[in-house]
Amino acid sequence: MPKTYDVRITTLDAELEFSVERNCTGKELFDLVVRTLGVRETWYFGLQFVDRKNVVTWLKFNKKVLDQDIPKEDPVSLNFRIKFYPEDVAEELMQEITQHLFFLQVKEAILNMDIFCPPEASVLLASYAVQAKYGDYDKEFHTPGFLTNDLLLPQRVIDQYQMTSDMWEERITSWYAEHKGMRRDEAEMEYLKIAQDLEMYGVSYFEIKNRKGTDLWLGIDAHGLNIYEKDNKLNPKISFPWNETKNISFHDKRFQIKPAERSSPDFIFHAAKLRVNKVILDLCIGNHELFTRRRKPDTMEMQQMRSLAREEKMRRQIERDKLMKEQQAREEIAQQKEELERRMIEYQEEASRAKEALIKSEEMGELLAEKARVAEEEAALLGKKASDAEEEIKRLRMNVSKSGDERVAMERRAREAAEERLRRVMQEAEARARESLLVREDLMKSRQAERLAKQKLMEFTSSPDLFSRYHDPREIIADIDRSVDQLTDGEVNQLSREYERERNRNIQQQLRDLKSQMEGLKIDDRQTRWDYIHDENLRLGENKYSTLQKIQTGTSTARIQFFEEL
Repeated sequence: MPKTYDVRITTLDAELEFSVERNCTGKELFDLVVRTLGVRETWYFGLQFVDRKNVVTWLKFNKKVLDQDIPKEDPVSLNFRIKFYPEDVAEELMQEITQHLFFLQVKEAILNMDIFCPPEASVLLASYAVQAKYGDYDKEFHTPGFLTNDLLLPQRVIDQYQMTSDMWEERITSWYAEHKGMRRDEAEMEYLKIAQDLEMYGVSYFEIKNRKGTDLWLGIDAHGLNIYEKDNKLNPKISFPWNETKNISFHDKRFQIKPAERSSPDFIFHAAKLRVNKVILDLCIGNHELFTRRRKPDTMEMQQMRSLAREEKMRRQIERDKLMKEQQAREEIAQQKEELERRMIEYQEEASRAKEALIKSEEMGELLAEKARVAEEEAALLGKKASDAEEEIKRLRMNVSKSGDERVAMERRAREAAEERLRRVMQEAEARARESLLVREDLMKSRQAERLAKQKLMEFTSSPDLFSRYHDPREIIADIDRSVDQLTDGEVNQLSREYERERNRNIQQQLRDLKSQMEGLKIDDRQTRWDYIHDENLRLGENKYSTLQKIQTGTSTARIQFFEEL
Protein backbone atom coordinates (compact mmCIF):
# COMPACT_ATOMS: atom_id res chain seq x y z
CA MET A 1 0.00 0.00 0.00
CA PRO A 2 1.16 3.56 -0.63
CA LYS A 3 2.82 5.25 2.33
CA THR A 4 0.90 8.52 1.86
CA TYR A 5 -2.58 9.68 0.92
CA ASP A 6 -4.09 13.00 -0.14
CA VAL A 7 -6.22 15.24 2.08
CA ARG A 8 -8.27 18.22 0.95
CA ILE A 9 -9.00 20.82 3.64
CA THR A 10 -11.74 23.32 2.84
CA THR A 11 -12.05 26.69 4.54
CA LEU A 12 -14.80 29.13 3.64
CA ASP A 13 -12.57 30.99 1.19
CA ALA A 14 -9.90 28.50 0.13
CA GLU A 15 -9.00 24.86 -0.44
CA LEU A 16 -5.77 23.31 0.78
CA GLU A 17 -4.38 19.96 -0.36
CA PHE A 18 -1.79 17.93 1.50
CA SER A 19 -0.11 14.60 1.10
CA VAL A 20 0.31 12.98 4.54
CA GLU A 21 1.57 9.68 5.85
CA ARG A 22 -0.87 6.91 6.53
CA ASN A 23 -0.15 6.94 10.26
CA CYS A 24 -0.81 10.70 10.49
CA THR A 25 -2.88 11.60 13.56
CA GLY A 26 -5.63 14.17 13.75
CA LYS A 27 -3.37 16.47 15.77
CA GLU A 28 -0.56 16.28 13.22
CA LEU A 29 -2.92 17.08 10.36
CA PHE A 30 -4.53 19.94 12.30
CA ASP A 31 -1.12 21.44 13.12
CA LEU A 32 -0.17 21.26 9.45
CA VAL A 33 -3.35 23.13 8.49
CA VAL A 34 -3.05 25.94 11.07
CA ARG A 35 0.63 26.47 10.20
CA THR A 36 -0.29 26.81 6.55
CA LEU A 37 -3.10 29.27 7.33
CA GLY A 38 -1.02 31.19 9.86
CA VAL A 39 -3.56 30.69 12.66
CA ARG A 40 -2.17 30.92 16.21
CA GLU A 41 -5.50 30.99 18.08
CA THR A 42 -5.91 27.33 17.32
CA TRP A 43 -8.19 26.47 20.27
CA TYR A 44 -11.28 27.81 18.50
CA PHE A 45 -11.03 25.53 15.47
CA GLY A 46 -11.36 21.90 14.48
CA LEU A 47 -11.57 19.64 11.43
CA GLN A 48 -15.16 18.75 10.70
CA PHE A 49 -16.71 16.02 8.55
CA VAL A 50 -19.95 14.13 8.06
CA ASP A 51 -19.56 10.48 9.06
CA ARG A 52 -21.07 7.45 7.36
CA LYS A 53 -24.24 7.77 9.45
CA ASN A 54 -24.72 11.37 8.27
CA VAL A 55 -23.77 12.84 11.65
CA VAL A 56 -21.67 16.02 11.71
CA THR A 57 -18.65 15.29 13.87
CA TRP A 58 -15.11 16.46 14.60
CA LEU A 59 -11.79 14.78 13.88
CA LYS A 60 -10.22 13.42 17.05
CA PHE A 61 -6.68 14.57 17.66
CA ASN A 62 -5.45 11.51 19.53
CA LYS A 63 -6.33 8.98 16.81
CA LYS A 64 -5.03 8.36 13.32
CA VAL A 65 -7.05 10.09 10.65
CA LEU A 66 -7.72 6.89 8.67
CA ASP A 67 -8.85 5.03 11.80
CA GLN A 68 -11.77 7.40 12.26
CA ASP A 69 -15.22 7.18 10.65
CA ILE A 70 -14.35 9.50 7.78
CA PRO A 71 -15.81 8.99 4.30
CA LYS A 72 -13.57 6.80 2.15
CA GLU A 73 -12.78 9.30 -0.54
CA ASP A 74 -9.75 10.22 -2.56
CA PRO A 75 -8.71 12.75 -1.53
CA VAL A 76 -10.04 12.66 2.02
CA SER A 77 -12.18 15.79 2.47
CA LEU A 78 -12.39 17.70 5.74
CA ASN A 79 -13.63 21.16 6.65
CA PHE A 80 -11.67 23.63 8.76
CA ARG A 81 -14.38 25.20 10.93
CA ILE A 82 -15.04 27.03 14.20
CA LYS A 83 -15.64 24.52 16.97
CA PHE A 84 -15.71 26.82 20.02
CA TYR A 85 -16.83 30.43 20.28
CA PRO A 86 -15.46 33.18 22.56
CA GLU A 87 -17.63 34.99 25.07
CA ASP A 88 -16.63 38.41 23.66
CA VAL A 89 -15.18 38.59 20.15
CA ALA A 90 -13.75 42.10 20.59
CA GLU A 91 -11.76 41.09 23.67
CA GLU A 92 -10.70 37.57 22.76
CA LEU A 93 -10.09 37.39 19.01
CA MET A 94 -6.62 38.81 18.46
CA GLN A 95 -5.44 37.71 15.01
CA GLU A 96 -6.85 39.20 11.85
CA ILE A 97 -6.95 35.76 10.19
CA THR A 98 -8.98 34.42 13.13
CA GLN A 99 -11.43 37.31 12.88
CA HIS A 100 -11.76 36.78 9.14
CA LEU A 101 -12.50 33.06 9.51
CA PHE A 102 -15.09 33.80 12.20
CA PHE A 103 -16.68 36.45 10.00
CA LEU A 104 -16.98 34.08 7.04
CA GLN A 105 -18.53 31.25 9.07
CA VAL A 106 -20.95 33.43 11.04
CA LYS A 107 -22.05 35.22 7.85
CA GLU A 108 -22.66 31.89 6.14
CA ALA A 109 -24.71 30.65 9.11
CA ILE A 110 -26.87 33.80 9.04
CA LEU A 111 -27.42 33.68 5.27
CA ASN A 112 -28.21 29.95 5.45
CA MET A 113 -30.69 30.75 8.24
CA ASP A 114 -28.89 28.48 10.72
CA ILE A 115 -28.77 31.58 12.95
CA PHE A 116 -31.97 33.60 13.24
CA CYS A 117 -31.38 37.27 12.40
CA PRO A 118 -34.18 39.89 12.43
CA PRO A 119 -34.67 41.87 9.20
CA GLU A 120 -33.38 45.22 10.42
CA ALA A 121 -30.21 43.62 11.86
CA SER A 122 -29.77 41.68 8.59
CA VAL A 123 -29.62 44.96 6.65
CA LEU A 124 -27.06 46.43 9.05
CA LEU A 125 -24.90 43.30 8.93
CA ALA A 126 -25.12 43.31 5.14
CA SER A 127 -23.77 46.87 5.07
CA TYR A 128 -20.69 45.77 7.04
CA ALA A 129 -20.23 42.78 4.73
CA VAL A 130 -20.32 45.17 1.74
CA GLN A 131 -17.75 47.45 3.42
CA ALA A 132 -15.49 44.46 4.05
CA LYS A 133 -15.73 43.39 0.39
CA TYR A 134 -15.77 46.68 -1.54
CA GLY A 135 -14.07 49.17 0.77
CA ASP A 136 -15.28 52.75 1.05
CA TYR A 137 -18.48 53.77 -0.72
CA ASP A 138 -17.96 55.78 -3.90
CA LYS A 139 -21.16 57.09 -5.49
CA GLU A 140 -19.49 57.30 -8.90
CA PHE A 141 -18.33 53.67 -8.81
CA HIS A 142 -20.98 52.00 -6.64
CA THR A 143 -23.92 52.83 -8.84
CA PRO A 144 -27.41 51.27 -8.43
CA GLY A 145 -27.29 47.56 -9.19
CA PHE A 146 -23.71 46.95 -8.05
CA LEU A 147 -24.95 44.50 -5.38
CA THR A 148 -27.12 42.49 -7.77
CA ASN A 149 -24.89 39.40 -7.71
CA ASP A 150 -24.12 39.49 -3.96
CA LEU A 151 -25.96 37.28 -1.48
CA LEU A 152 -26.36 39.60 1.49
CA LEU A 153 -29.69 38.80 3.15
CA PRO A 154 -31.32 35.56 4.36
CA GLN A 155 -33.97 34.39 1.93
CA ARG A 156 -36.45 34.30 4.82
CA VAL A 157 -36.05 38.06 5.25
CA ILE A 158 -36.42 38.77 1.52
CA ASP A 159 -39.61 36.69 1.31
CA GLN A 160 -41.25 38.45 4.24
CA TYR A 161 -41.46 41.92 2.68
CA GLN A 162 -42.97 43.47 -0.42
CA MET A 163 -39.66 44.95 -1.45
CA THR A 164 -37.74 44.76 -4.69
CA SER A 165 -34.01 44.06 -4.88
CA ASP A 166 -33.47 47.76 -5.62
CA MET A 167 -35.28 48.72 -2.41
CA TRP A 168 -33.14 46.31 -0.37
CA GLU A 169 -29.99 47.62 -2.04
CA GLU A 170 -30.97 51.22 -1.30
CA ARG A 171 -31.36 50.46 2.41
CA ILE A 172 -28.11 48.51 2.58
CA THR A 173 -26.21 51.21 0.69
CA SER A 174 -27.51 54.01 2.93
CA TRP A 175 -25.80 52.30 5.88
CA TYR A 176 -22.81 51.21 3.82
CA ALA A 177 -22.06 54.85 2.97
CA GLU A 178 -21.73 55.63 6.70
CA HIS A 179 -18.83 53.15 7.16
CA LYS A 180 -16.38 55.28 5.20
CA GLY A 181 -12.79 54.92 6.41
CA MET A 182 -13.35 51.48 7.94
CA ARG A 183 -10.80 48.80 7.00
CA ARG A 184 -11.81 45.25 6.13
CA ASP A 185 -10.82 43.79 9.52
CA GLU A 186 -12.70 46.56 11.35
CA ALA A 187 -15.85 45.99 9.29
CA GLU A 188 -15.66 42.25 9.94
CA MET A 189 -15.22 42.84 13.67
CA GLU A 190 -18.23 45.18 13.74
CA TYR A 191 -20.20 42.44 11.99
CA LEU A 192 -19.18 39.92 14.66
CA LYS A 193 -19.93 42.28 17.55
CA ILE A 194 -23.50 42.65 16.33
CA ALA A 195 -23.88 38.97 15.39
CA GLN A 196 -22.76 37.71 18.82
CA ASP A 197 -25.83 39.36 20.36
CA LEU A 198 -28.13 37.17 18.25
CA GLU A 199 -29.81 34.47 20.33
CA MET A 200 -28.62 31.52 18.21
CA TYR A 201 -25.03 32.74 17.72
CA GLY A 202 -22.40 30.22 18.84
CA VAL A 203 -24.93 27.63 20.02
CA SER A 204 -24.69 23.96 19.00
CA TYR A 205 -28.12 22.31 19.25
CA PHE A 206 -28.84 18.65 19.96
CA GLU A 207 -32.12 16.79 20.37
CA ILE A 208 -32.60 15.38 23.89
CA LYS A 209 -35.35 14.08 26.20
CA ASN A 210 -35.89 14.40 29.92
CA ARG A 211 -37.06 11.52 32.12
CA LYS A 212 -40.67 12.18 31.14
CA GLY A 213 -39.69 11.72 27.46
CA THR A 214 -40.40 15.35 26.49
CA ASP A 215 -38.63 16.38 23.29
CA LEU A 216 -36.28 19.26 24.01
CA TRP A 217 -33.17 20.96 22.65
CA LEU A 218 -29.80 21.02 24.39
CA GLY A 219 -27.80 24.13 23.48
CA ILE A 220 -24.04 24.16 24.14
CA ASP A 221 -22.18 27.47 23.97
CA ALA A 222 -19.38 29.44 25.59
CA HIS A 223 -21.49 30.31 28.65
CA GLY A 224 -22.89 26.90 29.55
CA LEU A 225 -25.66 24.41 28.83
CA ASN A 226 -29.10 25.71 27.89
CA ILE A 227 -32.39 23.82 27.60
CA TYR A 228 -34.92 24.89 24.97
CA GLU A 229 -38.46 23.81 24.20
CA LYS A 230 -38.85 21.94 20.93
CA ASP A 231 -40.47 24.83 19.04
CA ASN A 232 -38.31 27.64 20.41
CA LYS A 233 -34.55 27.82 19.86
CA LEU A 234 -34.41 31.51 20.79
CA ASN A 235 -35.41 31.63 24.44
CA PRO A 236 -33.88 28.95 26.69
CA LYS A 237 -36.00 27.77 29.61
CA ILE A 238 -33.14 26.73 31.89
CA SER A 239 -29.41 27.38 31.91
CA PHE A 240 -26.50 25.71 33.68
CA PRO A 241 -23.35 27.87 33.45
CA TRP A 242 -20.00 26.12 33.25
CA ASN A 243 -18.91 27.30 36.70
CA GLU A 244 -21.72 25.19 38.19
CA THR A 245 -20.61 22.06 36.32
CA LYS A 246 -18.21 19.64 37.96
CA ASN A 247 -18.19 16.53 35.79
CA ILE A 248 -19.80 15.27 32.56
CA SER A 249 -20.16 11.65 31.49
CA PHE A 250 -22.47 9.42 29.46
CA HIS A 251 -23.47 5.79 29.18
CA ASP A 252 -25.30 4.67 26.09
CA LYS A 253 -27.79 7.51 25.40
CA ARG A 254 -27.88 8.67 29.01
CA PHE A 255 -25.94 11.80 29.89
CA GLN A 256 -25.07 12.64 33.47
CA ILE A 257 -23.79 16.06 34.56
CA LYS A 258 -22.66 16.42 38.15
CA PRO A 259 -23.22 19.98 39.48
CA ALA A 260 -20.60 21.74 41.59
CA GLU A 261 -23.22 22.19 44.30
CA ARG A 262 -22.86 19.01 46.39
CA SER A 263 -26.44 18.94 47.61
CA SER A 264 -27.80 19.13 44.09
CA PRO A 265 -28.88 15.96 42.26
CA ASP A 266 -27.27 15.04 38.96
CA PHE A 267 -28.57 16.65 35.79
CA ILE A 268 -29.58 13.75 33.55
CA PHE A 269 -30.90 13.77 30.01
CA HIS A 270 -31.09 11.30 27.13
CA ALA A 271 -29.66 11.99 23.67
CA ALA A 272 -31.84 11.25 20.66
CA LYS A 273 -28.96 9.57 18.76
CA LEU A 274 -26.26 7.39 20.20
CA ARG A 275 -23.63 8.60 17.73
CA VAL A 276 -23.89 12.25 18.83
CA ASN A 277 -22.98 11.47 22.46
CA LYS A 278 -19.25 11.80 21.82
CA VAL A 279 -19.83 15.05 19.94
CA ILE A 280 -21.84 16.45 22.87
CA LEU A 281 -19.21 15.36 25.36
CA ASP A 282 -16.38 16.79 23.23
CA LEU A 283 -18.11 20.18 22.94
CA CYS A 284 -18.96 20.27 26.65
CA ILE A 285 -15.38 19.50 27.71
CA GLY A 286 -13.86 21.97 25.24
CA ASN A 287 -16.19 24.84 26.17
CA HIS A 288 -15.71 24.13 29.88
CA GLU A 289 -11.92 24.24 29.50
CA LEU A 290 -12.04 27.54 27.60
CA PHE A 291 -14.47 28.99 30.17
CA THR A 292 -12.01 28.09 32.94
CA ARG A 293 -8.97 29.33 30.98
CA ARG A 294 -10.53 32.76 30.44
CA ARG A 295 -10.76 33.24 34.17
CA LYS A 296 -7.10 32.42 34.83
CA PRO A 297 -4.03 34.61 34.20
CA ASP A 298 -2.86 34.50 30.60
CA THR A 299 -0.02 32.18 29.67
CA MET A 300 3.20 33.63 28.28
CA GLU A 301 2.04 32.77 24.77
CA MET A 302 -1.27 34.55 25.32
CA GLN A 303 0.44 37.60 26.81
CA GLN A 304 2.75 37.79 23.81
CA MET A 305 -0.15 37.46 21.38
CA ARG A 306 -2.17 40.12 23.20
CA SER A 307 0.82 42.46 23.27
CA LEU A 308 1.42 42.00 19.55
CA ALA A 309 -2.28 42.46 18.86
CA ARG A 310 -2.38 45.69 20.90
CA GLU A 311 0.71 47.06 19.14
CA GLU A 312 -0.72 46.18 15.75
CA LYS A 313 -4.06 47.70 16.66
CA MET A 314 -2.40 50.87 17.92
CA ARG A 315 -0.27 51.13 14.80
CA ARG A 316 -3.30 50.71 12.58
CA GLN A 317 -5.28 53.20 14.65
CA ILE A 318 -2.53 55.81 14.26
CA GLU A 319 -2.41 55.12 10.53
CA ARG A 320 -6.17 55.30 10.34
CA ASP A 321 -6.36 58.55 12.31
CA LYS A 322 -3.72 60.07 10.06
CA LEU A 323 -5.53 58.82 7.00
CA MET A 324 -8.85 60.10 8.32
CA LYS A 325 -7.31 63.53 8.92
CA GLU A 326 -5.91 63.60 5.41
CA GLN A 327 -9.22 62.42 4.00
CA GLN A 328 -11.09 65.05 5.97
CA ALA A 329 -8.68 67.73 4.78
CA ARG A 330 -8.98 66.48 1.22
CA GLU A 331 -12.76 66.53 1.49
CA GLU A 332 -12.70 70.07 2.88
CA ILE A 333 -10.37 71.19 0.08
CA ALA A 334 -12.55 69.38 -2.45
CA GLN A 335 -15.56 71.22 -1.06
CA GLN A 336 -13.68 74.51 -1.26
CA LYS A 337 -12.64 73.60 -4.78
CA GLU A 338 -16.24 72.84 -5.74
CA GLU A 339 -17.39 76.08 -4.10
CA LEU A 340 -14.78 78.11 -5.99
CA GLU A 341 -15.68 76.35 -9.21
CA ARG A 342 -19.33 77.13 -8.56
CA ARG A 343 -18.53 80.77 -7.82
CA MET A 344 -16.36 80.98 -10.91
CA ILE A 345 -19.19 79.61 -13.02
CA GLU A 346 -21.58 82.11 -11.43
CA TYR A 347 -19.12 84.94 -12.11
CA GLN A 348 -18.66 83.80 -15.68
CA GLU A 349 -22.42 83.54 -16.19
CA GLU A 350 -22.95 86.95 -14.59
CA ALA A 351 -20.19 88.45 -16.72
CA SER A 352 -21.71 86.86 -19.79
CA ARG A 353 -25.09 88.31 -18.90
CA ALA A 354 -23.48 91.71 -18.33
CA LYS A 355 -21.79 91.53 -21.73
CA GLU A 356 -25.06 90.55 -23.40
CA ALA A 357 -26.81 93.43 -21.61
CA LEU A 358 -24.08 95.81 -22.78
CA ILE A 359 -24.39 94.63 -26.37
CA LYS A 360 -28.18 94.91 -26.21
CA SER A 361 -27.88 98.38 -24.66
CA GLU A 362 -25.57 99.50 -27.42
CA GLU A 363 -27.87 98.06 -30.08
CA MET A 364 -30.91 99.63 -28.44
CA GLY A 365 -29.14 102.99 -28.14
CA GLU A 366 -28.31 102.99 -31.84
CA LEU A 367 -31.87 101.99 -32.69
CA LEU A 368 -33.37 104.70 -30.47
CA ALA A 369 -30.98 107.33 -31.87
CA GLU A 370 -32.04 106.43 -35.40
CA LYS A 371 -35.68 106.51 -34.35
CA ALA A 372 -35.19 109.97 -32.75
CA ARG A 373 -33.59 111.29 -35.94
CA VAL A 374 -36.46 109.99 -38.07
CA ALA A 375 -38.98 111.49 -35.63
CA GLU A 376 -37.25 114.86 -35.80
CA GLU A 377 -37.26 114.77 -39.61
CA GLU A 378 -40.95 113.87 -39.64
CA ALA A 379 -41.73 116.66 -37.18
CA ALA A 380 -39.84 119.16 -39.37
CA LEU A 381 -41.72 117.92 -42.45
CA LEU A 382 -45.06 118.29 -40.68
CA GLY A 383 -44.11 121.81 -39.59
CA LYS A 384 -43.33 122.67 -43.18
CA LYS A 385 -46.70 121.23 -44.25
CA ALA A 386 -48.46 123.38 -41.64
CA SER A 387 -46.64 126.48 -42.93
CA ASP A 388 -47.61 125.60 -46.50
CA ALA A 389 -51.22 125.25 -45.39
CA GLU A 390 -51.26 128.73 -43.87
CA GLU A 391 -49.74 130.15 -47.05
CA GLU A 392 -52.41 128.37 -49.04
CA ILE A 393 -55.15 129.99 -46.92
CA LYS A 394 -53.70 133.44 -47.47
CA ARG A 395 -53.42 132.80 -51.18
CA LEU A 396 -57.00 131.67 -51.34
CA ARG A 397 -58.22 134.72 -49.50
CA MET A 398 -56.36 137.01 -51.88
CA ASN A 399 -57.41 135.23 -55.07
CA VAL A 400 -61.11 134.84 -54.32
CA SER A 401 -62.98 137.28 -56.65
CA LYS A 402 -66.50 135.97 -56.33
CA SER A 403 -69.07 138.26 -54.87
CA GLY A 404 -71.93 138.03 -52.49
CA ASP A 405 -73.04 134.93 -50.74
CA GLU A 406 -71.13 132.63 -53.06
CA ARG A 407 -67.83 134.26 -52.19
CA VAL A 408 -68.64 134.20 -48.50
CA ALA A 409 -69.66 130.55 -48.71
CA MET A 410 -66.57 129.60 -50.61
CA GLU A 411 -64.41 131.49 -48.21
CA ARG A 412 -66.12 129.75 -45.30
CA ARG A 413 -65.72 126.28 -46.88
CA ALA A 414 -62.13 126.97 -47.84
CA ARG A 415 -61.40 128.31 -44.39
CA GLU A 416 -63.00 125.30 -42.73
CA ALA A 417 -61.13 122.86 -44.98
CA ALA A 418 -57.85 124.64 -44.40
CA GLU A 419 -58.46 124.84 -40.65
CA GLU A 420 -59.32 121.09 -40.51
CA ARG A 421 -56.23 120.25 -42.46
CA LEU A 422 -54.15 122.50 -40.25
CA ARG A 423 -55.66 120.92 -37.13
CA ARG A 424 -54.79 117.39 -38.34
CA VAL A 425 -51.29 118.45 -39.26
CA MET A 426 -50.79 120.11 -35.88
CA GLN A 427 -52.11 117.02 -34.03
CA GLU A 428 -49.78 114.74 -35.98
CA ALA A 429 -46.90 117.14 -35.35
CA GLU A 430 -47.64 117.14 -31.63
CA ALA A 431 -47.80 113.31 -31.60
CA ARG A 432 -44.50 113.10 -33.44
CA ALA A 433 -42.99 115.57 -30.99
CA ARG A 434 -44.18 113.50 -28.01
CA GLU A 435 -42.83 110.32 -29.59
CA SER A 436 -39.52 112.06 -30.21
CA LEU A 437 -39.42 113.08 -26.54
CA LEU A 438 -40.12 109.50 -25.40
CA VAL A 439 -37.45 108.15 -27.72
CA ARG A 440 -34.97 110.63 -26.27
CA GLU A 441 -35.87 109.47 -22.73
CA ASP A 442 -35.41 105.77 -23.73
CA LEU A 443 -32.09 106.68 -25.30
CA MET A 444 -30.95 108.30 -22.04
CA LYS A 445 -32.06 105.21 -20.06
CA SER A 446 -30.21 102.93 -22.49
CA ARG A 447 -27.04 104.98 -22.10
CA GLN A 448 -27.38 104.74 -18.29
CA ALA A 449 -27.92 100.94 -18.46
CA GLU A 450 -24.87 100.67 -20.71
CA ARG A 451 -22.75 102.54 -18.17
CA LEU A 452 -24.04 100.27 -15.34
CA ALA A 453 -23.36 97.09 -17.34
CA LYS A 454 -19.82 98.24 -18.05
CA GLN A 455 -19.31 99.05 -14.36
CA LYS A 456 -20.65 95.62 -13.24
CA LEU A 457 -18.50 93.78 -15.75
CA MET A 458 -15.44 95.62 -14.43
CA GLU A 459 -16.38 94.62 -10.87
CA PHE A 460 -16.59 90.89 -11.78
CA THR A 461 -13.41 90.86 -13.76
CA SER A 462 -11.44 92.70 -11.07
CA SER A 463 -12.83 90.97 -7.93
CA PRO A 464 -10.01 91.37 -5.34
CA ASP A 465 -10.97 88.33 -3.23
CA LEU A 466 -10.86 85.89 -6.10
CA PHE A 467 -8.77 87.02 -9.06
CA SER A 468 -6.23 89.44 -7.66
CA ARG A 469 -3.61 86.66 -7.21
CA TYR A 470 -4.33 84.78 -10.44
CA HIS A 471 -3.93 85.57 -14.12
CA ASP A 472 -6.08 82.58 -15.09
CA PRO A 473 -9.02 81.19 -13.03
CA ARG A 474 -7.68 77.67 -13.61
CA GLU A 475 -4.69 78.58 -11.46
CA ILE A 476 -7.01 78.63 -8.42
CA ILE A 477 -7.78 74.90 -8.81
CA ALA A 478 -4.14 74.02 -9.43
CA ASP A 479 -3.11 75.93 -6.29
CA ILE A 480 -5.65 73.98 -4.21
CA ASP A 481 -4.45 70.64 -5.58
CA ARG A 482 -0.82 71.51 -4.71
CA SER A 483 -1.80 72.28 -1.10
CA VAL A 484 -2.95 68.67 -0.54
CA ASP A 485 0.65 67.47 -0.75
CA GLN A 486 1.52 69.47 2.36
CA LEU A 487 -0.91 67.51 4.64
CA THR A 488 1.55 64.96 6.05
CA ASP A 489 2.52 66.27 9.51
CA GLY A 490 0.75 67.51 12.63
CA GLU A 491 -1.05 66.04 15.58
CA VAL A 492 -3.33 63.01 15.19
CA ASN A 493 -6.91 64.21 15.29
CA GLN A 494 -9.83 62.50 17.00
CA LEU A 495 -12.19 62.52 14.04
CA SER A 496 -12.44 58.74 13.65
CA ARG A 497 -13.05 58.21 17.37
CA GLU A 498 -15.73 60.86 17.50
CA TYR A 499 -17.38 59.35 14.45
CA GLU A 500 -17.25 55.90 16.05
CA ARG A 501 -18.86 57.11 19.28
CA GLU A 502 -21.58 58.93 17.40
CA ARG A 503 -22.28 55.88 15.24
CA ASN A 504 -22.56 53.63 18.28
CA ARG A 505 -25.01 56.04 19.91
CA ASN A 506 -27.21 56.09 16.83
CA ILE A 507 -27.10 52.46 15.78
CA GLN A 508 -29.95 51.20 17.99
CA GLN A 509 -32.12 54.13 17.02
CA GLN A 510 -31.38 53.45 13.36
CA LEU A 511 -32.42 49.83 13.78
CA ARG A 512 -35.70 50.91 15.36
CA ASP A 513 -36.27 53.47 12.61
CA LEU A 514 -35.59 50.91 9.88
CA LYS A 515 -37.92 48.40 11.53
CA SER A 516 -40.73 50.99 11.64
CA GLN A 517 -40.09 52.00 8.01
CA MET A 518 -40.33 48.39 6.84
CA GLU A 519 -43.35 47.58 8.99
CA GLY A 520 -45.85 48.68 6.35
CA LEU A 521 -44.20 46.42 3.74
CA LYS A 522 -44.32 43.28 5.86
CA ILE A 523 -46.24 40.23 4.60
CA ASP A 524 -47.88 38.92 7.77
CA ASP A 525 -48.61 35.39 6.61
CA ARG A 526 -44.90 34.83 5.86
CA GLN A 527 -43.70 35.61 9.38
CA THR A 528 -42.19 32.61 11.17
CA ARG A 529 -42.66 31.60 14.77
CA TRP A 530 -39.17 32.87 15.50
CA ASP A 531 -40.12 36.30 14.12
CA TYR A 532 -43.08 36.47 16.50
CA ILE A 533 -40.92 35.35 19.43
CA HIS A 534 -38.27 37.96 18.59
CA ASP A 535 -40.88 40.74 18.29
CA GLU A 536 -42.36 39.75 21.64
CA ASN A 537 -38.89 39.86 23.21
CA LEU A 538 -38.44 43.38 21.84
CA ARG A 539 -41.82 44.43 23.19
CA LEU A 540 -40.86 43.15 26.65
CA GLY A 541 -37.39 44.72 26.46
CA GLU A 542 -35.69 41.32 26.65
CA ASN A 543 -32.48 40.25 24.93
CA LYS A 544 -30.13 37.29 24.89
CA TYR A 545 -28.21 38.33 28.00
CA SER A 546 -31.16 39.40 30.15
CA THR A 547 -32.84 36.06 29.40
CA LEU A 548 -29.73 34.11 30.43
CA GLN A 549 -29.43 36.13 33.61
CA LYS A 550 -33.04 35.33 34.57
CA ILE A 551 -32.91 31.59 33.91
CA GLN A 552 -29.64 31.16 35.80
CA THR A 553 -31.14 32.41 39.05
CA GLY A 554 -32.08 29.99 41.80
CA THR A 555 -30.31 26.83 42.92
CA SER A 556 -29.15 24.03 40.66
CA THR A 557 -31.62 21.74 42.42
CA ALA A 558 -34.56 23.99 41.55
CA ARG A 559 -33.52 24.27 37.92
CA ILE A 560 -33.00 20.51 37.55
CA GLN A 561 -36.44 19.92 39.04
CA PHE A 562 -37.93 22.41 36.61
CA PHE A 563 -36.19 20.58 33.72
CA GLU A 564 -37.73 17.26 34.79
CA GLU A 565 -41.19 18.82 34.83
CA LEU A 566 -41.00 20.20 31.27
